[in-house]
Amino acid sequence: MGTAAIIVAAGRGVRLGGPVPKQYQTLGGEMVLTRTLRAALACSELDAVLVAIHPDAPPLYAEAVAPLTDSRLLPPVHGGAERSDTVRLALEALEPRAPQVVLVHDAARPFAGPELYATLAAHARAGESAIAAEPVTDALWREADGHADSPAPRAGLWRAQTPQAFPFAALLAAHRVSLGAGGPPALDDAEVFRRAGGRVRLIPGPPENFKITTAADLARAERLIKAEEGRMNDIRTGHGFDVHRFCPGDRVTLCGVAVPHERGLEGHSDADVGLHALADALYGAIGEGDIGQHFPPSDPQWKGAESHVFLSHAGQRVAARGGRIANLDVTLLCERPKIGLHAAAMKARIGAILGLPEDRISIKATTMERMGFIGREEGMGALATATVALPAAGEAAP
Repeated sequence: MGTAAIIVAAGRGVRLGGPVPKQYQTLGGEMVLTRTLRAALACSELDAVLVAIHPDAPPLYAEAVAPLTDSRLLPPVHGGAERSDTVRLALEALEPRAPQVVLVHDAARPFAGPELYATLAAHARAGESAIAAEPVTDALWREADGHADSPAPRAGLWRAQTPQAFPFAALLAAHRVSLGAGGPPALDDAEVFRRAGGRVRLIPGPPENFKITTAADLARAERLIKAEEGRMNDIRTGHGFDVHRFCPGDRVTLCGVAVPHERGLEGHSDADVGLHALADALYGAIGEGDIGQHFPPSDPQWKGAESHVFLSHAGQRVAARGGRIANLDVTLLCERPKIGLHAAAMKARIGAILGLPEDRISIKATTMERMGFIGREEGMGALATATVALPAAGEAAP
């Protein structure tokens, strides 16, 4: 499968009545851009995330990404005078990586979810450009001197959103053609692509995927977050347990982190006992079985798979139910290797996979006092607990 990158455009940004551009305003206790990037990083289909920022914004950008430690988040690039310039510069920065597909997203749309990213990326991988959009349902009027002058037909009209997804090489070529073509700036990347002769499919996007442009938009976003928190009163708890025996090797993968050791762990995938137990805890919290039901070990495509795929899927299943992960607690069971030096990196990795703040994640370890197969250092185990908040019965997530 070819790689997929996303460009998050965080260029000039409108200031909502203050000194700070909209993407750096505080929303629900963190910056808008931080929320947007968390959602993008929660999508396992994305291999690289690149933010295009204003040349004056590095201090604000550094504050926004401070809670994020995912290695897929690349160093930012500076944008240009127009949005199309910003995207072209970001595309050129990605060119050495040669991704198969690229998504372009507005930094000020923090409510796009991982499933929307994945759906659009799948279209682009199939060679079809696609954008998130909403059909227009309101009556439309042309204005004259502040008055309704004449109605405009709304049939067939859609309101464009982002992300917008394209085959990478085709979008870069379209932007380069647009650069020398002159004329008015394109409104978005779909227009750039269409001007170059491409076709763009419309994929229905959720109404909450609105762009924060005005102070009223920011207030609406705050209400949306508070409403979501208020509806999340169906609290579920799930437990997970996993074990793997040792085998020849020089490292073990635990909670997504490679830890040097004199042996490895044997398994159908990468044998990450921590992430396996954690994924099972999440599946258990929402009553959706375990890893084996979603990723059967009899299926050869999962041979040697990295376990972040399983954990990301479990997180996406929670999101599909309109749920929110409240807390994760993992206990690793082993005599060796020692876990303490790696616990912070493990928390960061889990947080990046699930788009979860690290203060909602706990990593602990204990020995078995030399008792049993773990005490004899024949293998390792992990226990995990996940607490998930779902909307009350009969209610849907906003």
